[in-house]
Amino acid sequence: MSDRQKKTFVITRFDPDKDEVPKTQTYEIPVRPDWKVLDALNFIKDEVDGTLSHRWSCRMAVCGSCGMMVNGEPKLTCKTALSDYGDTVEVGPLSNFPVIRDLVVELEGFMEKFKAVKPWILRAKEKAPEEGVYRQSPAELEAFKQFSMCINCMLCYAACPVVGNEPDYLGPAAIALGHRYNLDSRDEGDAERNQVFREEGGVYSCSYANECSEVCPKNVDPAAAINQAKFLAVVDWAKSFVSPRSRKK
Repeated sequence: MSDRQKKTFVITRFDPDKDEVPKTQTYEIPVRPDWKVLDALNFIKDEVDGTLSHRWSCRMAVCGSCGMMVNGEPKLTCKTALSDYGDTVEVGPLSNFPVIRDLVVELEGFMEKFKAVKPWILRAKEKAPEEGVYRQSPAELEAFKQFSMCINCMLCYAACPVVGNEPDYLGPAAIALGHRYNLDSRDEGDAERNQVFREEGGVYSCSYANECSEVCPKNVDPAAAINQAKFLAVVDWAKSFVSPRSRKK
């Protein structure tokens, strides 16, 4: 324990069976210089207070499970070094989400938005196996690759001011993932997605605050995806009056 120093953690607690509103609880624990915020939360859970609830899984910034507010900013706690903070660290649940318990938020609303944009390859007719694979050039892959790096951590939703004020807004991650498939040369579902994008709560609700791109731990640029989707949704709408879909044909 000689290589450890004391830090104070102010953690949001909420028990739906007892509490009407969230409260905070303070813990002072010894931490190692190389610890991430998640290490401290796990120490508190294992050694100090087993009632603390929080999500985590891979500890490698891959699964997206451990997103929380750290000193007021959306962060992946497995990637966020304690050494970047002073003697006191505040940890709370992601903003703009209903809280289930303590640091755990409800994601069902996002999953419905996620499904609405159909983030999978849509085709009018699938190839038979004997017809071979759908080939794609490096340039075609590059067109959508960065938007495919999303890990659904929801940091962008916690940062987005529109999500906080407009509950029906599809949000950055859902739009970016839908746009990723619109850009995929193998996909034929852009007309369906663009219809969803044009609806109320779609891409035109975005005010381009750019906070979503600032907080993304995988360097995805949802703000760029939304702006591109705005343009392509209008193009698709205009083309529907003069030519059959799709723009990829």
